[in-house]
Amino acid sequence: MQLPFASRRIRGVRHFGAISRVLIKHGLGEVGARLWPRSRSDRAVKSGLPDPVRVRHVLEELGPSFIKLGQLVSTRGDIFPPDYIEELSKLQDNVPPVPFSEIRAVVERELQQPLDAVFEHFDPESMAAASVAQVHSARLKSGERVAVKVIRPGIDKRIRNDIQLMYYFAEKIERRTELGRILGAINLVKEFERTIFRELDMLIEAGNIERFTQSFKDIDEIYIPGVHWLYTSKSVLVMEHIDGIKMDHVAEIRRAGIDPQEVALIGLRSFSRQLMQAGVFHADPHPGNTIVMRDGRVGLVDFGIVGYLDEETMLQIAHVFLGFAEHDYDLVMEAFEAAGLIDPDKVAMNLLRQELKEISEPFYGRSLKTIAVKDVYDQTMRLVYKYRIALPRNLLLLLKTFIQTESLGKILGSEASLLEVTRPYAQRLLERGYEARKIFKNMGREARAAGGLLRGMPKLAHDIFRRLAMGEHRLELHHGGLEKASGKFETGLNRLTIGLVIAASIIAASLILNVTQEVMVFQVDLFGLKTISITQLLGVTGYIIATLLGLWLIFSIIRSGKL
Repeated sequence: MQLPFASRRIRGVRHFGAISRVLIKHGLGEVGARLWPRSRSDRAVKSGLPDPVRVRHVLEELGPSFIKLGQLVSTRGDIFPPDYIEELSKLQDNVPPVPFSEIRAVVERELQQPLDAVFEHFDPESMAAASVAQVHSARLKSGERVAVKVIRPGIDKRIRNDIQLMYYFAEKIERRTELGRILGAINLVKEFERTIFRELDMLIEAGNIERFTQSFKDIDEIYIPGVHWLYTSKSVLVMEHIDGIKMDHVAEIRRAGIDPQEVALIGLRSFSRQLMQAGVFHADPHPGNTIVMRDGRVGLVDFGIVGYLDEETMLQIAHVFLGFAEHDYDLVMEAFEAAGLIDPDKVAMNLLRQELKEISEPFYGRSLKTIAVKDVYDQTMRLVYKYRIALPRNLLLLLKTFIQTESLGKILGSEASLLEVTRPYAQRLLERGYEARKIFKNMGREARAAGGLLRGMPKLAHDIFRRLAMGEHRLELHHGGLEKASGKFETGLNRLTIGLVIAASIIAASLILNVTQEVMVFQVDLFGLKTISITQLLGVTGYIIATLLGLWLIFSIIRSGKL
């Protein structure tokens, strides 16, 4: 298998050696024995997963890239056991901040002007420092307070080197262990590579913020910070600063005169709108990214991880929520099947429906604070794993967001039921999905697609005929079911031929009999005739043949019943 970073071209040997030392330090030397066996006894080492606590410690010590990889694994409850998911969910990417001098250099390089030319004030102390970026408070020359998110200098090079090593390890794991092949270690690294570099692009995050701003522009209870595009680049994001209280600081929220349960309802309604109106959802709504503003509104920040849903998926999600809310598990199963999550030919549908019901029924009518979120997640993932349900990344992100949203509601002591809050949004989406306006919109989309195909037909036809002329392709035509038609056509053609022969015989005989010149006259004594010429004999013979053929043709047509 050709990998983006082939193992034969591994660089950063020192870093490679450091990884080996960290594995040994945390008691995972047997992992090395599995990947680099020196003897048959080494190859016989048990191929199960190592202890999840030790794995978490190893990832934390290896640094930002491996912490991010562990966080990605923690969302893959469809392929990893619950104890792994629980342990890796504890990974935090809080790291020491980069010195201000380095941050200043990045900002000035990206904005192509001195820091003082843009900002009235720039706080050298970071508000938050994560593995790929850190945030500073600042004030523009206009006096507006802003938050400046800056990508750590050199982090992209560090991540590329780490990914190179990840591919090396993944290749070894898949080659040496059956479990590695089942889990798809290489594909997991590919997924990580795709997502991490999106997080390193501040222009993508700024675009996510703009989309949320448009989706919630008419919603007063949700606030999205504005982006200062003039000062935003690939490595620097300047956005409006939101002042408020972190959502998990419940006592402080109460002291501000704000009802925590109302805040929870705002969060649940926001979650429902994202899924069933906007088609885009904030996939990391932890307390640090959810701010309760002093006027009671809820502000969302940090849009580095966002999930997208197309219209069809939104409708299927609405069916799922409505099915659960109304205890209609047939509707839920139909939505799963329509989404391609389950195959009726491979899944025991009745058993899955029954187990879904057994999991869900105990939670009806209960408030969020009485529900153990971990139990819901563990039971759901048990079904996903048991029935080999393939969940695409966006739905895994959605499930993770669902759990985090419930967890926030529980922290705030919410008495609300998520299904009851979501029900009206699902109903409105389904009603809207069948409006004539949507039908016409779809018709227009299909018409545009058909137009594009028609425009491409001449070039396609030219390519086909050119390849046929050059002998690159061979055109073979096969027909079927035309045997009867062919027989009928042949019969009709034969009759037409006989008719022409009859007509020709009659015309020829008439012409011959009308000829005055006689050829080869014979003396006969037959039917009162004294003499007869060869021309008269041919004419009479022609008449006789034409008469017989004509009678036969008429008889066969009458017999066929198609006169």
